[in-house]
Amino acid sequence: MTTEELEQLLVRQPIALLHRLARGRVHRHFRAGKRRLIELLLRHSAENRAGFESDLMALIAEGQTKPSAPSSHHRQSAPHPGQAQQPRRAAPVHHEPEHHEPAVTLASWLEGIGVPPPQPFVPDAWQDDALAKLQTGDVVVSVPTGSGKTYVAVEAARRAMEENRTVIYTSPLKALSNTKFTEFSRIFGGDRVGILTGDRRENGQAPLLIMTTEILRNLLYDAAGGEIDVRLDTLGLVILDESQYLADPERGVVWEETIIFCPSQARLLLLSASIGNPHDIADWLTSIRSTACHLIKHSKRTVPLRAGYLHPDGKLTPLFRTIGIPHGHPGHWHPEAKRLFVRYEDETMPSGRRR
Repeated sequence: MTTEELEQLLVRQPIALLHRLARGRVHRHFRAGKRRLIELLLRHSAENRAGFESDLMALIAEGQTKPSAPSSHHRQSAPHPGQAQQPRRAAPVHHEPEHHEPAVTLASWLEGIGVPPPQPFVPDAWQDDALAKLQTGDVVVSVPTGSGKTYVAVEAARRAMEENRTVIYTSPLKALSNTKFTEFSRIFGGDRVGILTGDRRENGQAPLLIMTTEILRNLLYDAAGGEIDVRLDTLGLVILDESQYLADPERGVVWEETIIFCPSQARLLLLSASIGNPHDIADWLTSIRSTACHLIKHSKRTVPLRAGYLHPDGKLTPLFRTIGIPHGHPGHWHPEAKRLFVRYEDETMPSGRRR
């Protein structure tokens, strides 16, 4: 089978069959549309064409033997040579559960989005708990985006500076460091905040220093090599923002070395919304540091998520039938979103290769 024949055969298959074929072959295949998925499958098939074609034909044959309602949208492959002619059956079609309630409208889906009215700030219980635990040890904060991790960082920095301790705040990006420098200067005053990045150095003697994690790692390297910065003796708090970078294949070692070389008298505060194994991180810090590490974790989002689909022509629609994102039922698509998906596939699939 030539590559062109294989591609045409893949185009004729339902998307559900392609996703089954992609399991173990294409990373995160469930995020790809049909056209992109076919491209990825063709690329992977070059490694073992015979095995790939065998699996494809097996899936097609399996679909032919399963009883299903006839459908004009799916074509049937020819029987294998020597195989008795069987009555034609359409490939299985995935049916979503029937919904008796109407799908959410675009107006109701957009309702409430915007800047909320001002109201007095009251810390959440987990924020107070994180600040209290920081008095006795290191803390890993793993909470959803928008929950208020920055409040914990700001309040912890304030308390450390009130005790005449130096605070270092690190981020993985220079752009984020610049943003935090502006934000913290507005909160604490420009004379109390400095920044150290690869291309910017301002107010380096300030009690609160913003820098990239690589810069801090290099400073700790210098201290370990004998070039001791006396201000490390006053270091009371190190805040590692976006600490999920510990898992980064290329840069994760920077976070590991920063934690390992951090002075024992300084408290560590790790912040992240996307650490997959925060318990393991907390246990690791407890095993290598002189103080215990406490985990502050919760999963309830303060700011709920809503999922939508924006078609290239500017058409916006909810992605699911409900305002929120359904848990455990990712296939409950909004009917308008499904219609736009099909339209996009028809518009982008090469002529003569559409289902």
